[in-house]
Amino acid sequence: MFAHSIRWRLQLWLAFLLVCVMSGFGITVYQLKRIDQFSQIDEELEIRIDALDRAVRGGPPAGFGPGRPPFGRGPGRSGFEEGGRRPPPFRDGAPPPLMRPKPVDLRLSPEVTGLFDESRTNSFYFLAWYRGGTLIQQATNAPADVSFPERLGRDTQTHLRTRDSFREAYHFTEMGDCVLAGRSITADWQALHRFAWWLLAAGGAVLALGIGGGRRLTTRAIRPIEEISAAARRISESNLSERIGVKDPKNELGRLAGVLNSTFARLEAAFAQQKQFTADASHELRTPLTVLISEAQTTLARERSAAEYRETIEACLDTAQQMRRLTESLLELARFDAGQEHLQRAPLELAETTRACVDLIRPLAEQRGVSIHCELTPAKVSGHADRLAQVITNLLTNAIHYNRPDGEIRVTTRIENSAAILCVSDSGIGISAEDLPHIFERFYRGDKSRSAAAGRTGLGLAISKAIMEAHGGTIEASSEPGAGSTFTVSLPTGSNAV
Repeated sequence: MFAHSIRWRLQLWLAFLLVCVMSGFGITVYQLKRIDQFSQIDEELEIRIDALDRAVRGGPPAGFGPGRPPFGRGPGRSGFEEGGRRPPPFRDGAPPPLMRPKPVDLRLSPEVTGLFDESRTNSFYFLAWYRGGTLIQQATNAPADVSFPERLGRDTQTHLRTRDSFREAYHFTEMGDCVLAGRSITADWQALHRFAWWLLAAGGAVLALGIGGGRRLTTRAIRPIEEISAAARRISESNLSERIGVKDPKNELGRLAGVLNSTFARLEAAFAQQKQFTADASHELRTPLTVLISEAQTTLARERSAAEYRETIEACLDTAQQMRRLTESLLELARFDAGQEHLQRAPLELAETTRACVDLIRPLAEQRGVSIHCELTPAKVSGHADRLAQVITNLLTNAIHYNRPDGEIRVTTRIENSAAILCVSDSGIGISAEDLPHIFERFYRGDKSRSAAAGRTGLGLAISKAIMEAHGGTIEASSEPGAGSTFTVSLPTGSNAV
């Protein structure tokens, strides 16, 4: 469960990042503190080495201050200088015998002696060797295991070393004499260890606070998702009319909830439409079935003449054909809904297709006393000729059925804004404002009694709309009750066809 929980994953990642950040910060601070601590110790050792170097050379005591040249390396301070001038070089690299001093006790000035006050905490110690390693003098607090440093060549640099719990600095003069100053760093290590523990404790406290705050933050961040999930589960299981509460529609979760709500709304509408569609289809199919059963039962109730039998069979045939038309329409809509109706398109002339449909439907119009007037301007489109003819025929048939006696129908085609436009207008009864938004819905009939009497299913306009949408076109209706209706079909032209 925890492995799949977003909350725990976020908390673990947050804890991991905090551990990395705090570890890096703590190690960096500790190292900076250690470097600073040992830099101070090394600086103090170098000051004392410089003072001891002067004492071994026999020069005046060094001045201690910020302007002091480091490590005794300044003008007039190398070798046994006199008057700031370097003596002439020695032959064969060795001084004359009269200039070789003998090992004697160092005479340290009060300033230098104060630098090695043994009464102070972490007091410094010193040792001085004559060339060759003969010990001249050492402080009383100097460790017994201090060895004579090894000199590489004629090196006169000041060197630092750490030996067990001691930090030491040593320096060789040009003559090979060596001075060493050191001090114990046990207390410094202990202070650093205490500092490390303080850092660890502070880091642990910050980590605990961070994890606690992260848990609260992730809980607050995940809670809306859990609420959305719970609401979506309730909606999917029981009540499609329920909606997810949206506190802030502008943030990411609010937009997600809005998308889910719109999805549930479409699902609810689809289920309602499906339910209504099933009920309407059942009703439409039940009526002809009832007629068939009734006619058959009546005919079988007693002996009848051949003419009566023929009349019954003709009535059953008409009813069966009505059922066939309804079933074919339902299957056609189902194929469009499932996206299984693949239209094979080809270039065609909309005006010619319309003229052929008008010629086909004209006898029915003449039978009803309705005249058809055409103004057909050439308009090339890409589409399925039979399906487009089905739409045009359906619109013409509706215009005839819902027209007045001696009425008229006007059919036009034209090119407008890179689209082929077909208009079918009639002078019939029109469509009420309440019915107009619903005429493309399945099984919807404005005048239900008249439509049922005419044997119409209420699926023609729904099928026409599905065909036009499959072509990338549109079909719209406008009407004025008592003055007639106009249906407008718009199709992309040949170069713009989908």
